[in-house]
Amino acid sequence: MKILALELSTARGSLAWLNDDVELAGEWPNDRKNSAAFFENLSVAAKKFGPPEIIIVGLGPGSYAGTRIAISAAIGLQVSSGARLIGYPSICAMECDGQEYCVIGDARRKSFFFARICAHELVEGPSLHSEGELKSKLAVLEDDVPIFCSESLPRFERAVIGYPSATILARLAQNPQRSFSLPPLEPIYLREPHVTLPKAASSK
Repeated sequence: MKILALELSTARGSLAWLNDDVELAGEWPNDRKNSAAFFENLSVAAKKFGPPEIIIVGLGPGSYAGTRIAISAAIGLQVSSGARLIGYPSICAMECDGQEYCVIGDARRKSFFFARICAHELVEGPSLHSEGELKSKLAVLEDDVPIFCSESLPRFERAVIGYPSATILARLAQNPQRSFSLPPLEPIYLREPHVTLPKAASSK
């Protein structure tokens, strides 16, 4: 099965092409204002391997802009290739030696998210917490459970920098029993999207 994986939810972008074994895997600093590196890597994969049969996209949580770029590119490829398009939480594709780990991140507005993953499946979260709540939650975690974050969060001492991997996403796509998201794909929202409504026209 020819699988293309796209991951742009953090500061490290990655792309992988899998056909039984990984044929191509690329990583680069993911500049959210400049997607040139992503499209260069995507062009290389397309020219070398042709159309995929499955496209899997990391859905975050993380950068909405980056995730939307990956989703848009995947939709374009799906239309031209007829590939099956699926999505999966990026945080379930972290590089980790163990089966179980946790991921935390800055959710802005003085809040942080927490998620627990086992065997690349979400078993808890992502849920939102204040700094104090999250510190209390992490304090009772087992000592051997790694805690990852994709940006520096020095206030949480156990957290280490880690990034989702397109290669892991591609391998996960080989298992049809997993709970993949199907089109229309959307980034994982930690809060309800905020919509600004136009002001009502003043009556004369």
